Amino acid sequence: MLRGLYTAAAGMITEQRRHDTATQNIVNMNTTGYKQVNSVNRSFPEMLITLTGGDANLPTKRLGKLNSGVFAEESLSMNVQGALMETKRNSDFAVSSNINVDDPQTLEPIPFDASGKFVGADGTVTYQPQAYFTVRDAGGNTRYTRDGHFEVSATGQLLTSTGSQVMDMDGQPIVLTGSVEQFKVDEIGRLVNAVTGAPTDVRLGISIIDQPNQLVRQGDGNYSLNEEDGATARMMGAADVVQIHQGYLEGSNVDASQATVDMNAAFRAYEANQKVIQFYDRSLDKAVNEVGRV
Repeated sequence: MLRGLYTAAAGMITEQRRHDTATQNIVNMNTTGYKQVNSVNRSFPEMLITLTGGDANLPTKRLGKLNSGVFAEESLSMNVQGALMETKRNSDFAVSSNINVDDPQTLEPIPFDASGKFVGADGTVTYQPQAYFTVRDAGGNTRYTRDGHFEVSATGQLLTSTGSQVMDMDGQPIVLTGSVEQFKVDEIGRLVNAVTGAPTDVRLGISIIDQPNQLVRQGDGNYSLNEEDGATARMMGAADVVQIHQGYLEGSNVDASQATVDMNAAFRAYEANQKVIQFYDRSLDKAVNEVGRV
């Protein structure tokens, strides 16, 4: 009897986390550069149930298999492009990319799916590289973000909405010498001279993350590399298909209808597991308080 109680409890915990993930997606539908998170559930290993004792002449004592519940294994970010929204602010930027990766066997570009993932015939998973703005937080740590809602400080520093410094290709903070109205950036991230209109040597620091699934969320739309998994970042190269859009922001890539369906489904599944626990509670109450008196 207690096996079913533990299975239902594991289901409640899993559905609560699934519900929290869907709620997080819905809350951040209007957050600039937010990437949808999907909860991945996995079942515990099955157990083989056999009969102990009893008639030794039985041809088999195997009763069957028992599934011992599920657990929330991980949360995966959907690192794909969100819709671009025009703001007409010179300090707003959006980055779009379509970076190809060649299959080492066929030497042809890998056909990534809508989630930016490709699963090979041998089960190998390859993620499409993504481009991020490179910033430095107050603690001096390098972070990566898709939130291009930047501000210009009184000293001319280009900062994120949370106060992090926006870095250039050389890893140095970007400092503007003119007014914000004269701040111009071309499609590959080069700052443009306001007087001559010629590109300067200063470029927005655009980092290419070859394994975006290994990024770790740090809050405020910032990510860090998971160095334990060997995650690396490199600066954008000439062969990378990346475009900078000035006067635009990237919206979240949350699918509102799917997030709502996931939230309601998790809530109903949570209720179902709750009913099972209540049933076991009543059964145990009868076994202890009524049957025990007989």
